[in-house]
Amino acid sequence: MTASDRAVELGLAAAQAAADKLASDILLLDVSDQLVITDVFLLASAPSDRQVKAVVDEVEDRLRELGAKPVRREGAQEARWVLLDFADIVVHVQHEEERVFYALERLWKDCPVIPFQDRDVERATGRPATGAS
Repeated sequence: MTASDRAVELGLAAAQAAADKLASDILLLDVSDQLVITDVFLLASAPSDRQVKAVVDEVEDRLRELGAKPVRREGAQEARWVLLDFADIVVHVQHEEERVFYALERLWKDCPVIPFQDRDVERATGRPATGAS
């Protein structure tokens, strides 16, 4: 099984929203073969609690425009690791220190990566971005 088209659409929109707020190490993983509760994980990092909040707010706003609302939101008060559960996708926005410590990408290393290219990098350089933002 692979991630649904809707999950990929939401994941790419969420990744772009995170990139627009200058999140780093953006990674989309297709976890549909490993989990029955969701199709896609988005992992993103930010250097400060304040920026974690900004990324989370932008992701929520962007996905709301696409008709998706989070069914659960955890960690927003501390803003060190915020989890947004949209059912089709789960967004993890982590402070850089938490990202290194918990290394979620290592836990899910067997899952396929969904390619994401930041449109602003493409626009600025005139060529597609390589790898994660």
